[in-house]
Amino acid sequence: MIDLNRIQMFVQVVEQGSFTKAANALGLTKATVSRKIAELESDVGAQLLFRTTRALKLTETGASYFHRVQGILLDLSDAENILNANQETIKGNLNIACPIELGQLFLAPILARFLSKCPEMTINAELTNRKIDAVNENIDIVFQITENKDPNLTSYALFNTTKRLMASPDYLKKHGIPKTPDDLIHHQAIQLQSPHTVGEWRLFNGNQWISISPKAQLTVNNITLAREAAIAGLGIASLVDKIAQTALNKKQLIPVLDDFPMNQAQIILSHPQGAYLPKKYRAFIESLYHEFHLRWEEAILEVPDYIDLPNKQSNVN
Repeated sequence: MIDLNRIQMFVQVVEQGSFTKAANALGLTKATVSRKIAELESDVGAQLLFRTTRALKLTETGASYFHRVQGILLDLSDAENILNANQETIKGNLNIACPIELGQLFLAPILARFLSKCPEMTINAELTNRKIDAVNENIDIVFQITENKDPNLTSYALFNTTKRLMASPDYLKKHGIPKTPDDLIHHQAIQLQSPHTVGEWRLFNGNQWISISPKAQLTVNNITLAREAAIAGLGIASLVDKIAQTALNKKQLIPVLDDFPMNQAQIILSHPQGAYLPKKYRAFIESLYHEFHLRWEEAILEVPDYIDLPNKQSNVN
């Protein structure tokens, strides 16, 4: 049976000139595209591409095959456009999972504006700090704060998280201000622990990363609770600037050890991989990026190829 997905991948590889660019355009991993092209070559019984470290070139057979299937795909695209002409409305349901604190900070207005523009869409949003299995749980869009992307999902890094150690003026007046990471062993920590974070603090001392595990009277799985406990003077907490910004502005919290930067995570947007991006995914992701562009234009890290933003600079690697 003809596999149109593999043919689509082959055409994308030729048009984009590389497996990496084709994978980005299709929302797949480079390894998946490479494997599918190899399967296509096996099925047709001929080599379609010459692979070198510098470039891809069509074989004679590959060139002939490409021109034929490209025309077929264009005809299919025209047929789909005719079909979609009467189905321009974005409709359906999206299941979204987002860390609690992140969702509380920015998700509500974004969802409200998206749903007002797409009244036939529905959204089920779960705010949770548990580990999400997007594929098996049928989650469409996942937000995570993590240091690593899930290779089984199509992911884009949205922002870096600026994370620092902070404490209240009262706590520092009573216990002193730590001057070096070694001083933290004499302080009380408010420890944040969740499936996406580790209990220890990692700081760079100018030569290497070091791990610090100060004693903690309070351990929580919610960064907002950690922030409020720090404001109340219980100890030193590792907090993200966006979550602590109001407290920093009001001098309720003061950064400590700024000369020793902490390891940083990223806010990641992910969705299941597929040869075709569902229209509802694209509509939501486009709306999300335009909201972020209005608020934090310079901070956005990676932008999908299909989204057009003013002064767009960074695409997914």
